Amino acid sequence: MNPAIRLAHGTTDWFDMVGAQLCEAAARAGLPPDLRVSLVERYTDGAALSAGLVQGLRFDIAGGTASFRVGARPGERAAITVDITAAASHVLNTLHGADPAFHGALARFQDSGEMRVDGDLAQLGAWFGAVHDRIVERTA
Repeated sequence: MNPAIRLAHGTTDWFDMVGAQLCEAAARAGLPPDLRVSLVERYTDGAALSAGLVQGLRFDIAGGTASFRVGARPGERAAITVDITAAASHVLNTLHGADPAFHGALARFQDSGEMRVDGDLAQLGAWFGAVHDRIVERTA
């Protein structure tokens, strides 16, 4: 995948890029072989995809190996579940993590309910936060 190509936010190609970025970062992080954690992120107002899925992503780490699926099932749960509006996701995925506007938007979306996180993102490890800026660089 060409890192110079920017993908339209929320498309299946964009979710595929996000999943690939997560898997690559997890592989470089040297995950412990007994690590088992799952993440589902879905748009609460997301468009339907094939096979009963909506816009979103399921990401799993099992046995220290990461994998992902583009699309999430409505109501699907994981150790960490993030429900977010497409608009809130777009804002967050176009702001770098060091940008004060990112942190302000994150707090605003959580306070308003546009973003709900059930579970602890820290379970994924420090490598997870570093992926954000790479996703921003690839998001149109």
